[in-house]
Amino acid sequence: MLKATLRSFLAHKGRLALSALAVLLSVAFVAGSLIFSDTVSRTFDRLFASTAADVTVSPRQDLPSRIPSGATPTLPASLAARVARVDGVSAAHADVAVQNITVVDRRNDPVGPTTGAPTIARNWSVTEHSPVRLTSGHAPQGPGEALLDADTARHKHVRIGDTLTVIARPGSFKVRVAGIATFTTTNPGAALVFLDTPTAQTRLLGRPDVATSISVDAAPGVSDARLRQRIADAIGSTSYDLRTAAEQAKSDTDRLGAFLDVIKYVMVGFAGIAVLVGVFLIVNTFSMLIAQRTRELGLLRALGAERRQVRRSVLTEALLLGLVGSTLGLAAGIGLAAGLIRLMSVFGMNIRSTEMVIGWVTPLAAYAVGVGVTFVAAYLPARRAARVSPMAALVDAEVAGAGRPLTLRAVAGAVVGALGLAALAGCARATRTAPATTLLGIGVVLTLVATVIAGPLLVRPLIRVLGAAFPALFGSIGRMSQRNALRNPRRTGATASALMVGLALVAGMSVASTSMSRSFDQQIDKTLGADFIVQSRSGTPEPFPQEITDRVRATEGAGLVVRQRYTPVAIVLPDGTRIETSATAFDSRLDEVAHLTYVRGGSATALADGALAMDAAFAKDHGVRLGSRLPVRFPDERRTHLRVGALTNQAGSNNFSTRGGLFFGMGTLQRYVPQGQDTALFVNAAPDTSKDRLRARLEKALAPYPQVQARDQADYKKLVHNQIAVLLYLVYALLGLAIVIAVLGVVNTLALSVVERTREIGLLRAIGLARRQLRRMIRLESVVIAVFGAVLGLALGIVWGLCTQRVLALQGMKALAIPWGTIVAVMVGSAVVGVVAALLPALRASRMNVLAAIAHE
Repeated sequence: MLKATLRSFLAHKGRLALSALAVLLSVAFVAGSLIFSDTVSRTFDRLFASTAADVTVSPRQDLPSRIPSGATPTLPASLAARVARVDGVSAAHADVAVQNITVVDRRNDPVGPTTGAPTIARNWSVTEHSPVRLTSGHAPQGPGEALLDADTARHKHVRIGDTLTVIARPGSFKVRVAGIATFTTTNPGAALVFLDTPTAQTRLLGRPDVATSISVDAAPGVSDARLRQRIADAIGSTSYDLRTAAEQAKSDTDRLGAFLDVIKYVMVGFAGIAVLVGVFLIVNTFSMLIAQRTRELGLLRALGAERRQVRRSVLTEALLLGLVGSTLGLAAGIGLAAGLIRLMSVFGMNIRSTEMVIGWVTPLAAYAVGVGVTFVAAYLPARRAARVSPMAALVDAEVAGAGRPLTLRAVAGAVVGALGLAALAGCARATRTAPATTLLGIGVVLTLVATVIAGPLLVRPLIRVLGAAFPALFGSIGRMSQRNALRNPRRTGATASALMVGLALVAGMSVASTSMSRSFDQQIDKTLGADFIVQSRSGTPEPFPQEITDRVRATEGAGLVVRQRYTPVAIVLPDGTRIETSATAFDSRLDEVAHLTYVRGGSATALADGALAMDAAFAKDHGVRLGSRLPVRFPDERRTHLRVGALTNQAGSNNFSTRGGLFFGMGTLQRYVPQGQDTALFVNAAPDTSKDRLRARLEKALAPYPQVQARDQADYKKLVHNQIAVLLYLVYALLGLAIVIAVLGVVNTLALSVVERTREIGLLRAIGLARRQLRRMIRLESVVIAVFGAVLGLALGIVWGLCTQRVLALQGMKALAIPWGTIVAVMVGSAVVGVVAALLPALRASRMNVLAAIAHE
């Protein structure tokens, strides 16, 4: 049996190659993501471990926030002298490091990275933990000199002697590049500018007596943990965070983890799609191979092979296929990881391919995925093979399973489908986001499974409709192509399911994203009343210096200017819930630039001194009433009680609300967070100035500040659309992968079908069917299968999209929009996919020798 299995595997290696390719793609994404994340993690672990001081003293940040306020936490610089006197300290020095800066060259082009990595300004202090070393020029001396890291200087064509402008919170200032510093370890992608310590304190922090941290070196023989305890005893640990080198490195690594997780989850998504679609391909391939080997398997049974031996033989073939595909996939994954590492260099993260890390988990996961997928996918065909009767060796058996009743599928599909539809219906009727999201996930999974199970039941009615025009358009060729697709509903359903998965995904996300865009358009039209918004070029709430606000206010033709700022806060609600969130602050004339909907109160009471506004639904959930006094904590342990002056209905408006929709007056914020920075300016044109003229003047005024941009409502809508499109592009990439594997599935099905129908094709050719007609027949069969998969996928995806929109409606995004243009384009594209997938099988069929085909057994 082992010899027979090996010979069978080698005899059909050409037919199994496409299935192996599906396994290869699945394994490549799994292995590539693991290798890439392990390599980046190991590289940054070394970087953080080598650059962290033995003990780091930092200001305590007890209110983390995803939206920055612009205020830089500081501590007294004199603390370094106190720490230096602690027993066991060999050296202690004050550090200054800020990220909320922009550096531009003489053409006002950003010198820092524009791909998301930070631009960091630091004080120049050489220690054994320094991430860079001076390689040319000299150290910065005085307020007019700076160092620049070598990677940034090379990428931005900056040389020693060039003048740069640093735009910091206290104000802009010019520096001359006095030297170049080179990273001693991996460049994490940031741009580094170094100033001398007094300049860094006054120009970056606005005060000469503060720092952002204290770096401490331990004396020989003193452990980091013991030194940290001694320092804590000396200066107190309630106002400061004290971390050892290992703890600081872990903290830095955890912050990097969010970035790595995004890449890892994206690649796992690709791997998941490849696995899911690949399962259909492998099941179909093994089912067809077993159907074609019915007489061979019957002969083995007649010669004494037991059922378990036949089943083991098929599973052994699947195991061999999984091993081959996994091995090739692991190699492809290494190549994919190398490509990702090179891609990171484009974003400024210079990781060497020679430092690639391949841990033991990677090959284990690769073979577990590859072998596991093929083994599971081949199990049902293997059981079917074991049921072949010895009598099958004596008859010219038809395709196995082609005429078996589909009663069991109908019952199972109906039950699972009913449960899935019930979950989706519950999602549509839900009034809270959390249960609606849970029901949506359950409904999506169950309806997908139900469609896969019941797919063969839909083949005959839908194929008859989709191919109804074939006989009229193509005559007998069209009729035969339609009947070939109807011949084996199980095979047609499984082949179409691979394409259905990808198209259902893209249809559902297209409906959701289009509805989101339409909702944001309506929200912007309804809420935003300003002529222009000045904010970060990326559209995210990034703080900018006061001088930009001053420049906008001084622009000729600028009338009303309303500022927006964010701050982290902690608030205790009447029901005992304590939340940490971001609150927004506005100037008093908010109503003139925004149209907020109030349930109780108004802007005057919301922005009054000592008051705040809250989303009405959030307030109701936590027992908050108009007039309630709530304890609020700001950064640096500043505490107060604020009275609820207004309740709003702003769910879904990302312009003005965060969790809880908290906002208050600018006066309140400046009292408790005096060093905060503006994140947006809402600008109205003066009565005697047109919008076009004000736009031109704002663009000229903001030219020296490339980090911000003035946008009108149309620009703002376009920005939101582009941000939503990023998610859609990812979905399209997943669709592309699914289509690639689905095409492989159609090619494989048609190729094996051609082999299966060799004798039939020979007879057709013998009675006068031309090669061109034969190719057309196979192409039409492929097209109708692909369109069938597209119809199922689009129908399923639209239902998912409609339910997703109901979930979004609970967050205020109530507009529904179905992208009919995308739907039509996908239908046309699926027909093209069918034509492409049929090219090679049709060409092979047309080249058959007629006599050899007729004599084929």
